[in-house]
Amino acid sequence: MNILGLPIKETEENINSLNTLLANFQIYYQSLRGLHWNIRGKRFFDLHVKFEELYNNAQLRIDGIAERVLTLGGVPLHTFDDYMQRNKLIVGKNISADEKAVELIIDSLSKLLVIEREILETASSINDEGTTSMMSDLIVEQEKDIWMMKAFLG
Repeated sequence: MNILGLPIKETEENINSLNTLLANFQIYYQSLRGLHWNIRGKRFFDLHVKFEELYNNAQLRIDGIAERVLTLGGVPLHTFDDYMQRNKLIVGKNISADEKAVELIIDSLSKLLVIEREILETASSINDEGTTSMMSDLIVEQEKDIWMMKAFLG
């Protein structure tokens, strides 16, 4: 057991998975920045503001994930090389069309949910309540974000 009373091997697996989530959130964050900067068209004013809200929220999530890695005794990934090696998301590049931007967000959030549910399962199995709680909160927020984005698309 580690200092937090969690099994060492499984906690190391959670740290690794959290670092994968961290890397993918960094890619998601950067895509949101690009969407915010490049959005065009009749829905510009609404989406420009919404994308800023999403990337500010993603930035907070990134910090929380990195701090959880540290709490568990790990070292958070922090280079773009590390992020790209673990990336599972489509990288949004030069997207200016509203529906294409929203579709990218839905796709990214769906892939983040897969990673989070895997972490939730592992964390739950070792009674890692801190990680379990964090994943539950992320899942609830992102499911709502997906619902809203899908509603936007009609």
